[in-house]
Amino acid sequence: MNYQPSQDSLIALESLRKAVSKALERKRLLNQYAVIWQDGKPVIIGELPKQAAQVQEDAAKYGKHED
Repeated sequence: MNYQPSQDSLIALESLRKAVSKALERKRLLNQYAVIWQDGKPVIIGELPKQAAQVQEDAAKYGKHED
């Protein structure tokens, strides 16, 4: 079965794409970071605040905490 989205669904999808694109561009202009989904995992784009970058660096350095 080959499903074809309705015209309303295509319009809604295009609207969502434009809204996300606008939000990401705004974050870029404000030098803010964003988290997106890429290749099946979350990816940070942009520059992290220093505190968040330090937490991420420490986590990589010391590894996961296991109980």
